[in-house]
Amino acid sequence: MRAATLTAFGSPLKVHDAPDPRTGTGEVLVEVLATCVPPYAADVFSGARRYPLEPPVVPGVGGIGRVVSVGPDATKLKVGDVVWCDSTVRARDDALTPDITLQGWSSRGEGGAELARYFHDGPFAELMRVPTENVYPLPAGAVADPARWSVLGVHTIPYGGLLAGRLEAGETLLVSGATGNLGSSAVAVALAMGAGHVVAPGRNRAVLDLLADRFGARVSPVELSGDEDTDRAAMAAAADGQIDMVLDLLPPEAPSSVARAAAMTVREYGRVVLMGGVGMLGGADLALPYPWIMRNSVTVRGQWMYPRAANVGMIRLIATGALDLAPERITRFDLDQVNEAVAHAAAHGGPFDRTVLTPGAGNR
Repeated sequence: MRAATLTAFGSPLKVHDAPDPRTGTGEVLVEVLATCVPPYAADVFSGARRYPLEPPVVPGVGGIGRVVSVGPDATKLKVGDVVWCDSTVRARDDALTPDITLQGWSSRGEGGAELARYFHDGPFAELMRVPTENVYPLPAGAVADPARWSVLGVHTIPYGGLLAGRLEAGETLLVSGATGNLGSSAVAVALAMGAGHVVAPGRNRAVLDLLADRFGARVSPVELSGDEDTDRAAMAAAADGQIDMVLDLLPPEAPSSVARAAAMTVREYGRVVLMGGVGMLGGADLALPYPWIMRNSVTVRGQWMYPRAANVGMIRLIATGALDLAPERITRFDLDQVNEAVAHAAAHGGPFDRTVLTPGAGNR
């Protein structure tokens, strides 16, 4: 097969011939048709994000594929099926707190690193070996445009946070970091799930206007000033009522004060879900007042990625049209253009602007 390999942090990806992956029981071999390139991929490959990725590695985060072979333990998957391959791989020997790796991308702790050394390579290749439980059949409509369906890799992340916060139909949600790639996705997914109102704070006026134009009166944009107290008051006022839930998706470079200002808009008995990267690169920690949490009975929880069932839920939201992928701007790159794709993703990381790599031999 052809593959794009990160040989060392700070080096361009190298496209070359590589041995086809060998699969065993509990594994599926897929031809990779399309995979989204994250806007921050360049920071991962340079080492700036300090991800626990071990080169040489074929990187990437999930993708759409066509099943080439299945193991004897698969009872429903068939050769030729078009599927979504979830990157969130969980160890099979601990049902309560399994070690986790994001195949081809990241991991958590030593156990996750050990798992990553086996499920090492991701979708920047013509073929990929995937655990059987990470492969999800897609409806017929996905066959016509796998590149568009590959944005599952974006939307399922905030969907996991919304599930963690138990978002209910009609509720008011505040998305902290709404003008970013994942934050804008959270706005779209929350509305598809039935949120009654979404408060969307950010500093980019153009993106705020884009969100308002796309989603109408159910979205209230708030342009942030940088002053914590002023911004908290502005966000609360924009809700025109109580804020039931806050979902934080701010990037690592965002100051913790911005996350705190958003979190503290939530109502009594409200929920705050933390999914962003605040503090990952240093800086002040998120300091939420103990008395405020306790006396207002606020639930604060973290969420990394999403549970397995979220993949099925997201596929249903798209298949039924509740989440419309038509407005997504898709720019496609062949595998040989992988470094151009990484640069393009970095320069086009705004809302609903997707860079997609199409590695499969069938795409040529």
